[in-house]
Amino acid sequence: MVLTQLKWDLPHLHTHLQAAVALEFWTIGYYMSVLYSIKDPSSLPYQLIQSVVYQEMFHVELAANVANAYGLSPVFKSPVYEGDNIPHLDFKLDHPDPTKQYSPYTAELGPLDESHINAMCLIEYPEWQSAVKPDLRENISQYGSIGEFYDAIEFGASELVDRIQPNHNQVSFFKRFYKNFSDTTVTKIGGEGIIQVLDLLGAIVDQGAGKTSGDKEIEPEFQNTADDFYPGWSHYTKFITLRNSKNWPEVYSGIASPEPGSPGAQAQQILIRNFTEFRQELEKLFQGQPSPQFGATMATLGGNVLNCWKKGAIPKFS
Repeated sequence: MVLTQLKWDLPHLHTHLQAAVALEFWTIGYYMSVLYSIKDPSSLPYQLIQSVVYQEMFHVELAANVANAYGLSPVFKSPVYEGDNIPHLDFKLDHPDPTKQYSPYTAELGPLDESHINAMCLIEYPEWQSAVKPDLRENISQYGSIGEFYDAIEFGASELVDRIQPNHNQVSFFKRFYKNFSDTTVTKIGGEGIIQVLDLLGAIVDQGAGKTSGDKEIEPEFQNTADDFYPGWSHYTKFITLRNSKNWPEVYSGIASPEPGSPGAQAQQILIRNFTEFRQELEKLFQGQPSPQFGATMATLGGNVLNCWKKGAIPKFS
């Protein structure tokens, strides 16, 4: 249902902020599985998708910082990759319906191929009518695009500006990659605080969908200044470029359920174990607890995913 209330309440905002963190977190495993299926790390598809994976981790940090600014320390449940269900988005609600253009698509883990690049384009699909006031949904799965979803969060956050808690469990692990980004945390209250909140949310949308037509460059403030070959390209621009080129490199193949005890099954179990530890470290980090193993745990995941592919298994995170 569409909300008719003029002012959001805090539980409704918390529900949306937890969903934002979960959606950004979901993309990491999905994009990593596609990335490490590519055999040639020097190829353009590898470089473009890798840059997006890095920014999705940044998006998790930004969304979690906003959540904490409103008193919610997010949880990191294991993502579910099944069927065509991409969390909290129903693309058929968008106008025009982008699934007619980006089909077939799948939410299940797999290599770089048509169905996966289509799903990646859908996830980052721009909100074409951005000037329209967002429809505020009681059901967080009733948003047609990620842009509409974040428009609603921005509206709710602005309605509850008086509930901002500055410096509450804020994390700035990735700030060093964005020298032009004034502040990736929420440190102030009131009008100054909401400007910071909207800046963090704006960075997520600007880097991801490019906000409108998908061909507008990322604002200089939000561009990666450290290790992105195409820092002005949004995620959608990167993915649509790959989709249109069809000049894809060789990829690994694998099966979802290898024989128990086989090298592929063992590789999956290692990934599951390390990903579980990674989720636990993330929760500690955004609860303000010491998390000395966070960086090391995060660094192992890419190798774990690659090892699954090399052993003939589709990566598995739970």
